[in-house]
Amino acid sequence: MDQTTIDFSSLPPATPADDALTLAHYAERAYLEYALSVVKGRALPDVGDGQKPVQRRILYAMHRMGLATQRASNGATGGARPVKSARVVGDVLGRFHPHGDTAAYDALVRMAQDFSLRYPLIDGQGNFGSRDGDGAAAMRYTEARLAPIARLLLDEIDEGTVDFVPNYDGSTEEPRQLPSRLPFVLLNGASGIAVGLATEVPSHNLREVAAAAVALIRDEHLSDDALHALVPGPDYPGGGQIISSETEIREAYRTGRGSLKVRARWKIEELARGQWQLVVTELPPGTSSQKVLEEIEEITNPKVKAGKKALTPEQVQLKGAVLALLDGVRDESGKEAAVRLVFEPRSRTIEVRELITALLAHTSLESSAPINMTMIGLDGRPTPKGLRQVLREWTGFRLDTVRRRTAHRHERVSERIHVLEGRQRVLLNLDEVIRIIRESDEPRAALIARFRLSERQAEDILEIRLRQLARLEALKIEQELAELRGEQAKLEDILGNPASLRRLVIREIEADAKQHGDERRTLIQAEKKAVAEVRVADEPVTVVVSQKGWVRARTGHGHDPAGFAFKAGDALHGTFECRTVDTLVACASNGRVYSVAVSALPGARGDGAPITSLIDLEPGTQVLHYLTGPADQMLLMAHSGGTGLLARLGDLFARNKGGKAFLTLEPGEQWFAPVSVEAAHTRVACLSATGRLLVFGLDELKHQSGGGRGLMLMADIDLQADALLAVTVLGEGGLRVSGLGRGAKPRDEDLKPAALAGWVGRRARKGRALETTMKVQGLAPLLPAVASPRSGA
Repeated sequence: MDQTTIDFSSLPPATPADDALTLAHYAERAYLEYALSVVKGRALPDVGDGQKPVQRRILYAMHRMGLATQRASNGATGGARPVKSARVVGDVLGRFHPHGDTAAYDALVRMAQDFSLRYPLIDGQGNFGSRDGDGAAAMRYTEARLAPIARLLLDEIDEGTVDFVPNYDGSTEEPRQLPSRLPFVLLNGASGIAVGLATEVPSHNLREVAAAAVALIRDEHLSDDALHALVPGPDYPGGGQIISSETEIREAYRTGRGSLKVRARWKIEELARGQWQLVVTELPPGTSSQKVLEEIEEITNPKVKAGKKALTPEQVQLKGAVLALLDGVRDESGKEAAVRLVFEPRSRTIEVRELITALLAHTSLESSAPINMTMIGLDGRPTPKGLRQVLREWTGFRLDTVRRRTAHRHERVSERIHVLEGRQRVLLNLDEVIRIIRESDEPRAALIARFRLSERQAEDILEIRLRQLARLEALKIEQELAELRGEQAKLEDILGNPASLRRLVIREIEADAKQHGDERRTLIQAEKKAVAEVRVADEPVTVVVSQKGWVRARTGHGHDPAGFAFKAGDALHGTFECRTVDTLVACASNGRVYSVAVSALPGARGDGAPITSLIDLEPGTQVLHYLTGPADQMLLMAHSGGTGLLARLGDLFARNKGGKAFLTLEPGEQWFAPVSVEAAHTRVACLSATGRLLVFGLDELKHQSGGGRGLMLMADIDLQADALLAVTVLGEGGLRVSGLGRGAKPRDEDLKPAALAGWVGRRARKGRALETTMKVQGLAPLLPAVASPRSGA
């Protein structure tokens, strides 16, 4: 899915200039409006409070229902009693979220799961599911209330901190955002898919994020090194270990996108008589104990794949390798241990590292955790953001929130001071105030005229009960006024002094971090990715390939090809004497290369297996050439289009059955058999279809490990009129040109070193026509190569 930013602000006008509405125009506008609705109204979190709309509505509805809780200094939780989840869902649907109850309840459940959120916002009672994928109980059985940390999202909501908008039917209002006191978009992360956009924000440690926010408020030009030191990486709810390098983590945070390698954490428990067992206690995000058990069951008891008649060699090999190490596995997870997977080795002599490596390489105990920090910014646009940008936008949001809260409080304090000043004026004339109220037809106007009060002050005097009016004490009013004027001065200082505002925000963030912060759960320690190494005995073997692409391996060297049997209509293509530790490379007609371990080839008792069962060959292509040999063997790769390159045999190894693109071919170009380059080879010879010959230095070509088009070998090459016919390498010796003479008889002509000098030039030249009457077909060096690459074509 493309993760590019979509500019939803440039929607087309409602109608064209002539008021005609075409179907295409209507469809375009309708789709864009739908996409905008999904992106902003459902799928993506807001950078300010970190919530999606349904989550925000659930929290606000529970706040209105009085379901807030508080945490005492001793850690005990008190406050509201939980209510049925069905009651919460009903209130959310009826007032704010006119969608299905399943969507609202699923969101509520996720906010209560401590294995889904780093800091759960809802305190759930009952069955709220498990990390193994078990669903929550029905909403009529579970109960919920707000968790203490949810106060950081909701406590200031009635203090003028955020804007309210009408709900879906206009009957009430809901907050556009929640006044988040910490950046919850980083604390709990988010996951979602919208139209053309997706998000995958990992969770982080509260103390680390709070420290980074404080540092950025103090110094907006904080260096990348300092920021990374404060937030070294994600902190997942289930712990685990991040094994990606510091460079990879920093790059993911810089761009807002990336992928981190995460693995499980384990311990070794010693048993009696020298026995031991491996116990996994923490899992990577998105991995469950049940998933790991299913993967091991699939490995040790594999099923025949669709379209196959038997298990593949890879399945058989993997099954044997794992069963040789693992005797049994059981899940002992429970209340005492959220995760406890026990692996028993086949014997006590097995190395711990060998068993761990096999499990990490073949199961989800080591997996990738994506990072895609796409969210709704303060400007209302969905864009991917780096860590610095997220923190900058949130700190801006928080400063504005506290500024609005301070202005709201200043207004209330000023109003209270104004009221108390009115009471102070009438305090010494209470009898007259009572008389005016009793005798005047318009007591408000009379009070205003007599004591020079404002409308608000007069209204306050009239609203006070007679008993309270008689008990007004000058001392208490003076005390309250003094306190309020001191508070008013502080609020005015915050509003008028940006430094005071920043100090206040920093103090509040540090206080919240001290109250709600905890230790990091996820270990960050770079390690190499686990790769299972299958031990193969280094023995001589001969690979036999038939013309129809059937391959097999026969033990030993020196076999007589005449003794090989093939299926009816098939014959020998080539034999390759190599070692069991070598790799067989297949070069396809579309320029892709595929590799198969020689040890994975079937034995020579039968006809072998078709190469197409060992690799995923693209439809409409065929294998042209096969190669084996040491990985550092240098090869010359060329094609009839006239370009070529140098590559090592190891460069052609592919990591998966689908192979990889290596040589770039245009339509009609033919890939020549790769030519082995030895130490004695110093020159390259090229022959065109019309008999032009060019010899140039091997040092004019370059090694291209990633493949590609290569460099021009010979000029004026035309696939129709004069294609490149053959390419070879040679040392200081001569060259043999083969072809057909009169009567189509095979014929060879040798060019001695002295005679060959007339065709020596620079690369990418036209060369010179051969002085021959035969139809040329190929080239070969006069002297045999020092060592031959084991290749066939």
